[in-house]
Amino acid sequence: MVRTRIDVGRVRAAREMIDPVFLDTPLYRCEALEPELGCAVSVKLETANPVRSFKGRGTEVVASLLAGPGPGPGPGAGAGSRAAVCASAGNLGQALAWSGRRRGLDVTVVASRSAPAAKLDRIRALGARLELVDGDFEAARERAADVARHDGVRLVEDSLDIETCEGAATIGLELADAAPAFDAVLIALGGGALATGVGQVLKALAPGVEVICVQPLGAPAMTLSWRRGRVVTTGPTDTIADGVAGRRPIPVVLDDLLQVADDAVLVREDSIIAGMRMLLDHAGLVVEPSAALGVAAVLEDRDRFAGRRVATIVCGGNVDMDAYRRWVGIAPGIASGHGA
Repeated sequence: MVRTRIDVGRVRAAREMIDPVFLDTPLYRCEALEPELGCAVSVKLETANPVRSFKGRGTEVVASLLAGPGPGPGPGAGAGSRAAVCASAGNLGQALAWSGRRRGLDVTVVASRSAPAAKLDRIRALGARLELVDGDFEAARERAADVARHDGVRLVEDSLDIETCEGAATIGLELADAAPAFDAVLIALGGGALATGVGQVLKALAPGVEVICVQPLGAPAMTLSWRRGRVVTTGPTDTIADGVAGRRPIPVVLDDLLQVADDAVLVREDSIIAGMRMLLDHAGLVVEPSAALGVAAVLEDRDRFAGRRVATIVCGGNVDMDAYRRWVGIAPGIASGHGA
């Protein structure tokens, strides 16, 4: 039996802490995509919620425990405090702000100045204090840790904190219920919470399903680490998929990934953009680049997936619309909504 930090019993308990608005998201076969991809494609839509990404599942668990009686959960300072800080490329910050506001928590989000403006504006709108730093996501992580130490508040570290993994893993429970309908699940790989959480549940409840993680060539740290069986730190990232653009894998998260991932693949930027365009044209979905990684993986290796039944997790829909229009080649004023 596969053993990681993630426990399926705790995942089931986590599900009870999560606002139902994040649960039981649509999972449906999208036949319109199939002529282009050459396989049966099911979409797990994690954008139809108040923060437009799967991250709310994890922050709901964190915030529920932090707001409850007794000491705050997890490592770090601030046990018992009703305040939290996180580093974010945008989606985690929105999710923690939403979950914290609902429970009266004081939330600070640290982000890079280069993060998409739409994500930063939404964090502010949700009532969190936003601190911007020069540099990339790793610089934001360092600053968030400094804030936690100085202010004595809970540091929420995506993927390292087990609550974020087990919150994301509730997606796996929903996929496992439908598992006879597909042979493989394609999962965006960044820090690892989504991949390890969903992967652990599938290995426990639907072991015949292949777990395939997908990362951009321009941000390959976790995939290279998985392939070599040890942490590989990379230089600056170069990808439009900002939600998965980390450079320093967390060792314990890599340990979990090594147990649950059957494969980890890297895809080109042009394939990510093609995937975004396909999801718009054939599924009516405006998604951020990270959410198109699964489609990109099929586009780059059609022979591998030919005739198979594949599920892909559409993990986020927070995207700067001006950039989106440039990427997918549509004129201003078309697809003017901010996505799912």
